[in-house]
Amino acid sequence: MLRKFVYGLLFLIFLVIPLIGSVWRIDTDSVEEAIVPRTAFVHLFEWKWEDVAQECESFLGPKGFAAVQISPPNEHAVIAKQSYPWWQRYQPVSYQIKSRSGDRTQFTNMVERCRAAGVDVYADAVINHMSGELSGKGSAGSIFTKYHYPGLYESRDFHSCRQNIQDYRNHEQVTSCELSGLPDLKTSSSYVRSRIAEYLIDLVNLGVAGFRIDAAKHINTKELGAILSLVQQSVTAQPYILQEVIDPGTEAVRKSEYYSHGDVYEFEYGRLVGAKFLGLEGQSLSQLDTLSEEWGLAPSDKAIVFIDNHDKQRGHGGGGTYLTYKNGKLYELANVFMLAHPYGYPDLMSSYKFSNSEQGPPADADGNTHSVYHNGEVSCFEEWQCEHRWQAIANMVSFRNHTSAEPLTHWWSNGANQIAFSRGNKGFVVINRESTPLNHTFQTDMAPGTYCNVIEGELNAEGTGCTATGANATVTVDRHKQITLSVDGMGAIAIHAGTKVS
Repeated sequence: MLRKFVYGLLFLIFLVIPLIGSVWRIDTDSVEEAIVPRTAFVHLFEWKWEDVAQECESFLGPKGFAAVQISPPNEHAVIAKQSYPWWQRYQPVSYQIKSRSGDRTQFTNMVERCRAAGVDVYADAVINHMSGELSGKGSAGSIFTKYHYPGLYESRDFHSCRQNIQDYRNHEQVTSCELSGLPDLKTSSSYVRSRIAEYLIDLVNLGVAGFRIDAAKHINTKELGAILSLVQQSVTAQPYILQEVIDPGTEAVRKSEYYSHGDVYEFEYGRLVGAKFLGLEGQSLSQLDTLSEEWGLAPSDKAIVFIDNHDKQRGHGGGGTYLTYKNGKLYELANVFMLAHPYGYPDLMSSYKFSNSEQGPPADADGNTHSVYHNGEVSCFEEWQCEHRWQAIANMVSFRNHTSAEPLTHWWSNGANQIAFSRGNKGFVVINRESTPLNHTFQTDMAPGTYCNVIEGELNAEGTGCTATGANATVTVDRHKQITLSVDGMGAIAIHAGTKVS
C-alpha cells in the first residue's frame, strides 16, 4: 500500500503538475520575472500625497521602482513673505502630520496605496532643528517663536551655541551650532530624543518603510544612534535609514561615522560623474572604468547615489557642478550610466521647473501646491519636470533590476567619450556622449537573440515584440554573443534579459 502511495505521488509530481503548468502557461521566464528585485527609488520633490499615491499605482509600481522618497510630512513654517520657498518644508514647527502636501488622513492613504503597489515610502525626517523664523504660524495652525514651540520644545531643549557654524573642521561646531540660523536641537537630552523617536515611531506605525535623516551630519553620530535605537526597540518593521552626510573629504565630520546606523548619500558621486559627462578640465567618460570605493566613495553597499538632488540642482549643500534637467540630453545619459553601473543604490530626482534657487513648487498665490494629476491624467514635462518619467531613465530602472546581481564585464571605450560594458549575461549598455556616430562590434555575454533597446522602448504587453520601431528599436546578439551597432551622437543603447523577444 505504501509503495502504491509513493508511486502515485511520483505520478503527480512528474506528470500531472507539468500538465497543470502547461495549462496555466507557467514557464521559467515568468518565474524569473516574478523574483526580479526592485533596486532604484525616486524623490518626488514637493508632490502632494494624493499625487504620490496615484503615481505609485499608475507608474512607479508597474515600472519596478523600489520606493518613493517624499518631502517632510510634519508641520512646517509658512513663509509667505518669501513666496513660500521650497525650504519652508525644512523648517519644522511641530510633528503633526500636516504640511502643504496634505494632512494625516491623506498621508496614511498615500502610504497604504503605495505599499499595495509594491512601492515603499521613505519619509524625509527633519530632526536636527526647528524653524529659524523669529515667529510665525505653521501649516497646521501652530503659533511659535524661535526656540519656543508650544507643547513640544522650549529654549532649554536646544544647544547653547546660538550662532551659525563658523568652522567645518571643528567637529563640535558642526554638530551643535546652528545651520543657517536654524535652532539646533539638543540631541544629548533624553527628552529631546524621546520626542523625536515618538515622531518617527508614529510614521513607522503608519506604514513608512524608511527615513531620510535630513542634516544627519549635524547630529552627533552617537546621539543619532540613540534616537534610532529608541525607534528600533519600539517597532516590529525596522525602517531603512538613509542619512544626509555631505562629506567632501576635507571636514571634521566624516560619512564613515554614520555607517553603523544605515546608508549614506554619497554626494561626491554626482559631482565626479557629472564632471566626466561635462568634460571639465579634459575629463572624459573613459575614466569611469575605475569608478568605485577607490575614488574615496563610500562602500557600494552603504552608498545612495544620485546625479542631482533638490539641494545640488540649486547650488546648495556645498555647491559643486551637478547636472540637472536643464542639461537635457546630457542629464539623461548620466542617469542611464548611473542605472547601468553596479555601484550604490540609485536615487532619481523628480523636480519642478524653477528659475531661482529659492522658488517653491508650482502653486497659487496663497501657496497652495498645484496637483500633478488632473482627472486621473498626469501633467508632466511642463511646470512639473518628472525626470523619472523621461523614457530612457524610466526604462533603465528595469535594466537595473534585471542586472542587479551581475558584475561589470567587457568594459570598452574609445579612450574618450564613447563607452560600453556588460552586466554579466543579463545586460549590455553603450553610451555615446560624442557628437559623431559610434560604429563598432562589441563582445558581450548575452544569450544570442533579439532584444528590445530600452532607451527607445520596451517589451510589449504580449511579450512578442517591442513598443518602439526604427533602426535601433531592437538589438541582435549573434551566435558569438557579439553585437554590431551604430549609435547616434549623444545617444545610447541598452538591452537586458527581461526584454528578449526571440
